[in-house]
Amino acid sequence: MENKRNFTPVEESFLNDLSRNSKTNIPYIAVDNFPNLGMLTALRFLEWAAGNPNGVISLPTGKTPEYFIYWTKHILENWEKENIIELRKKHNLSVQKPSLTELHFIQIDEFYPIKSSQANSFYHYVNKYYIEGLGLKRENALLINCDEIPLAYGKSFEEVFPSHKVDLELRYREPQNPLEKLQKESIFLIDNWCSEYEQQIRKLGGIGFFLGGIGPDGHIAFNIKGSDPYSTTRLTSTNFETQAVAAGDLGGIEISRERLVITIGLETITYNKDAVAIIFAAGEAKAPMIKNALELPPSNLYPASVLSCLPNGRFYITLGAASTLNDFIADYYQSGNWSQEKTDKSVMMLTQKLNKYAEHLTLEDLQSDPYTQLIPDLNEDTVQSVITSIENKIKKGTEALTHEVFYHTGPHHDDISLGLLPYIHYQSRNETNESHYSVLTSGFTAVTNKFLTDILRATLLFTEKGEIEMLNYPDFFEVGYKNKRDKDVYHYLINIASENADERSRAVSHRMVRNIVELWGLKTKQELEEKITEVIAIINSSYDGQNPEQKIQTLKGMIREYEEELVWAHFGVRTKNVHHLRLGFYTGAIFTEKPKRERDVYPILQQLKTINPTVISLAFDPEGSGPDTHYKVLQAIAAAVREWSKEKDLSQLKIWGYRNVWYQFNAADVTHIFPVSLNGMSTMDESFTNSYLSQVNASFPSYRYNGKFSHLSIQTWVEQLQASQLILGKPYFYDNESPRLRATHGLLFFKEMNVEEFLQSARELEQSTEGVF
Repeated sequence: MENKRNFTPVEESFLNDLSRNSKTNIPYIAVDNFPNLGMLTALRFLEWAAGNPNGVISLPTGKTPEYFIYWTKHILENWEKENIIELRKKHNLSVQKPSLTELHFIQIDEFYPIKSSQANSFYHYVNKYYIEGLGLKRENALLINCDEIPLAYGKSFEEVFPSHKVDLELRYREPQNPLEKLQKESIFLIDNWCSEYEQQIRKLGGIGFFLGGIGPDGHIAFNIKGSDPYSTTRLTSTNFETQAVAAGDLGGIEISRERLVITIGLETITYNKDAVAIIFAAGEAKAPMIKNALELPPSNLYPASVLSCLPNGRFYITLGAASTLNDFIADYYQSGNWSQEKTDKSVMMLTQKLNKYAEHLTLEDLQSDPYTQLIPDLNEDTVQSVITSIENKIKKGTEALTHEVFYHTGPHHDDISLGLLPYIHYQSRNETNESHYSVLTSGFTAVTNKFLTDILRATLLFTEKGEIEMLNYPDFFEVGYKNKRDKDVYHYLINIASENADERSRAVSHRMVRNIVELWGLKTKQELEEKITEVIAIINSSYDGQNPEQKIQTLKGMIREYEEELVWAHFGVRTKNVHHLRLGFYTGAIFTEKPKRERDVYPILQQLKTINPTVISLAFDPEGSGPDTHYKVLQAIAAAVREWSKEKDLSQLKIWGYRNVWYQFNAADVTHIFPVSLNGMSTMDESFTNSYLSQVNASFPSYRYNGKFSHLSIQTWVEQLQASQLILGKPYFYDNESPRLRATHGLLFFKEMNVEEFLQSARELEQSTEGVF
């Protein structure tokens, strides 16, 4: 039995009953959800720290450590309280309260160049959350402060690299001008600083406790795919996947694409052979990287596999992140009652493994596969049961609905469109149906500073030229600015039809004027022009990725709200049916708050009571993978539905869980499959491109695709069709009697639940976060 070796008492308390028969390169522990992942990691860290009070630690930045930081502080601050005593007892933390003050801290990585004073620098992060947050001594910390790394002639990086671009080719080529000569000398000085940083780590005996996440390409620290397992601290470039993830920190892919990094190397992590080195990861999106690192031969293609050389190397992961490991696939099929879902999934997996259409599978194929052989009463008709199952999901997906009240919700602007638009369009053609669209957060972080300043400059120009005529209305600054918001939408869309870009820009400026007057309570045209000029100056004086002041946050969010209204106006939806909740937990901070009842749940509950929907759609992320806003919104909706159920019989209410560019369903997991035509794809893409103006340049792309989210959604639908064609056969579509099915070139999946099923899926995460924050 693999992976039963060397687990500590704390780790033993988290082991489940899963049979671990498959060999993995590195032992792992899987927990139910993201918050519990943080608890496990914190308890293991405190267990180690108790025995190593002068040890060397290296801890990660970003969003993944959220609950690790919380639980570490919470346990230490409440060590002798009854609930923490019980927690320590439950998880075998039988040690004296550890002191962290004498630990040595090593910063893992940093963008280069970046000012250490910027809140989006990792230097700022480790100082705030680890040095100050955990009470470490600053003099025991080895940090990467870009302002203090020596450059040629004592110059600052802003003087040496004025555009913040560092050309590493200067290591090998001759400089072409005095500035490049200065840069070449400085790059060698940075290289020398990195070597000295490495030596200081080794003088301490190497890292004793390393905790890190895993990137979309499998990277740990900034050791991207292809990194040498013997690499040390260095200045290096990154790849697209890493840049896409970093875009959120730096203010857009335009910045992260040009920014280098300083990172400790893979050998830096493994230098101390007694080191406890832990990779933690949450969510289904991380499952492929986890599988590669744990089950494939160690390779520089899978940087995290370097932990296989450490006896105390570990992976701590959620069930979603573990979902493609052989152990978990086997456990899924071998435990619990058999279901049609298991039959569907096992046969679909077999068709993909053999690259064979279902109708060509033989009974011998089914009997030879470790999972399909488990199907009860396996016979020649088994494959037909799967074909019938998928066909029935398509029939449900194409059933025309009448007299429904839809309440479509999205964590962010564009989530509903990317997840469901072709299906929504299909059902909206029946005028007995009523549709509402509610975006639950302001989404301001998706609007870059450049995009905002471009719009503000255009608005100022139109204003100065007298082309915003509503400013001349006598009551505009008192009440008029509140009116005719639908006209702003129509003004924009009619000029898509007439291909008049200047008028579209003027339509956007009309809405911006209304928003600015509302936000700052302005009373004259002069005040308006002064305020626009002031906001432009504020933004220009801030750094990329800086969290702006509250009213500028709101102004950015209002741009996204206008974009959402434009999308649904394509289908005749009025602005009164597009709702902007701006829930308060969403602040743009590195760690978003847990939703609160009065602030975040009651606004949703009030809408439910007012709209009285028969169907609620939502981004379905019960484990807490994908952006953390998704699962926090899911919890707020669940709490609102739970409250509503106390007042109203919701037995007939349907909940539709959709997924989009962040994670996908398997066809076996869903209840509805909707065929998407080329026309449907084009409609979604065009409405996205025409409406989500701030997203067209994909400043914050998915790591899976370097382009617009609409194209990634289409790619997902096509991939889902390809997987389903192996079951149904291509003739099922192109030779079907139904024109709709003959026109199919993609498939959209979603899962229908009743209220009880939905609340059950959300309850586990809610319980696990109870008392957090």
